[in-house]
Amino acid sequence: MRKAVEFALAAACLLVPQSAGAQTVTNMPVLKGLAPVTVLSKTYAGRAALGANLSVTGGIQTGAIRQPTLLPFAEQQGQALRDAFITDGNLSQLADGLGTTLGAAYQARAHYNDRERFTNVSPAVADLIAYTNATTGADSNSGKYFFANLTTDGKAAVSEEAKAILSGNGGAPDPFGRAYHKPGGGPGADAYGDSRPFQTEPSVLPIVGPDYFGAPAGNLVYNQGPISDLTDSPSYPSGHTTYGYMGSILLAVLVPERYPEMMARGAEYGNDRIIMGAHYAMDVLGGRTLATYDLAHLLANDPAYLGRTLKGAPAIGDYRAVVQAARADIVKAMETGCGNPIATCAREDIGRFADAAANEAFAASTQTYGLPVVYPQNANRLEDVNAIAPEAGNLLTAAFPALSLEEANRILTETEGPGGGFLDDGSAFGVYSRLNLYAASKRAAALAVEKEKPKG
Repeated sequence: MRKAVEFALAAACLLVPQSAGAQTVTNMPVLKGLAPVTVLSKTYAGRAALGANLSVTGGIQTGAIRQPTLLPFAEQQGQALRDAFITDGNLSQLADGLGTTLGAAYQARAHYNDRERFTNVSPAVADLIAYTNATTGADSNSGKYFFANLTTDGKAAVSEEAKAILSGNGGAPDPFGRAYHKPGGGPGADAYGDSRPFQTEPSVLPIVGPDYFGAPAGNLVYNQGPISDLTDSPSYPSGHTTYGYMGSILLAVLVPERYPEMMARGAEYGNDRIIMGAHYAMDVLGGRTLATYDLAHLLANDPAYLGRTLKGAPAIGDYRAVVQAARADIVKAMETGCGNPIATCAREDIGRFADAAANEAFAASTQTYGLPVVYPQNANRLEDVNAIAPEAGNLLTAAFPALSLEEANRILTETEGPGGGFLDDGSAFGVYSRLNLYAASKRAAALAVEKEKPKG
């Protein structure tokens, strides 16, 4: 337990403002991949996207834009408030995506006793979560200050190599502060840049109710203190969304029978940050893309992602092997808890993720948030994942090993969401912004079943 608590405290620190060192080998491609946001103000299409980002965010937050959320809007606001606390030590809050029965079995083993103490399914699961969260969290945090004011922590300048990203693309920091007339350090703005929606939107709808621990709370106290103060925490990309998709993809890989539902949970978690007034749609899309990109490289056992010394996490030299060990522990614990094979328990769901059509509609609504096309050359065509980002297929083969990497990449290509978005600039990172893992996982599961049928 004590070791688990240490993981919780260290991992949680990755998602709040903190000092950072020089950019790491994994930070750099993420920063470059997220950098198209810095040139949006230079083109008509980019400025239209920035304008839509503000209006769509405000419409979702106030309820003026009616989304196909999995709960009625008032209830979804309550869920958003509960999701403000991050259970990154054991992913407990995300486990409702596993369904009524499996979710309960998971949370019986992995739960938070209070804001600092928690339990986990097993040491292997704890190690896997800690290392994955430390990886994605570090990349997310490096982006916040980089895009706000070209620093690592608000004050210390980034490396010359990092500066070259913006000198190379002609971009400028603080894209949201500049676009929404709240430049960093100005009155009512984030001290460093990229002020958040609660600082730039004309109005923010209050949310009041119980938080994750049942304590009376509201979006004000989670946005501007005293529980959490994001006033001087740059907006882009969303750290909560990065965590939400990191955890949802990880649980999907560990329990592939619930892969689509876990993708719906990830979409909900990110969207809840907009409802809270804490993030823009672009922040959420950036966090989702970052987490998906990092998970693919981890699952591919990319040497750059292995054996790293990360705060609060044990070094992992073979990520796929740890995934296999964690899956064995998860299956054992879940089957013991639910009393049946995991496949049987996975079908037992009377919660908000029980309706496949509703899950699909909601996930689709968050794919681009309806933001305008910025790169029209990619808008009306599929981009070949196998050619551009072949490691992406590991997001499916890790869950459905009957598939080859080429088959997985073909599925990812065929199920891509709309192209040409603000990150879809033709790069290997950009194509991850188009991946629709909800649709892809359903097709992958069907192909795996077909391939596993006896021949003859």
